[in-house]
Amino acid sequence: MKTLDRAYRFASHAHRNDVRKYTGEAYINHPREVSCIVASVPHDENMLAAAMLHDVVEDTPVTLEEIEAEFGSDIASLVENLTDVSKPEDGNRKTRKAMDRDHSAKASSRAATVKLADLIHNGEDIVKHDPNFAKVFMAEKKLLLGVLAHGDKTLHERATRMVESFES
Repeated sequence: MKTLDRAYRFASHAHRNDVRKYTGEAYINHPREVSCIVASVPHDENMLAAAMLHDVVEDTPVTLEEIEAEFGSDIASLVENLTDVSKPEDGNRKTRKAMDRDHSAKASSRAATVKLADLIHNGEDIVKHDPNFAKVFMAEKKLLLGVLAHGDKTLHERATRMVESFES
């Protein structure tokens, strides 16, 4: 079975009880969409698998060690780069987002590309369903874009246009 198919099955199982905040749809639709966005630019199979798995460690009991055992060190490293490091006890939202942004700044260009795809899909969803929160989200993502310039240029430009169009 291809790595991407295995990642889809693994993520589907890990997120089996999760739903998207605004729509109530199965959560796995989000990683699948992120993977499709990554597939639209230069990528490799491990990037697509990491896109599928990008929220598993952050949002479920699955550990990075389990990801590494199942998918190897490259995919585990990508997922680690994509996983927020802050915890609620680290401070207010601004402090936590700064910690996560610093972590993203150190991510590989491949992980930055997946992060940009995640930002795009979440941004589109939030703008559509929660315009009030979108103001906060887009301001945070504008700062994040500053540390993701080493990701795919096409996705970086697309994300930048999305953020800037919301500011207008």
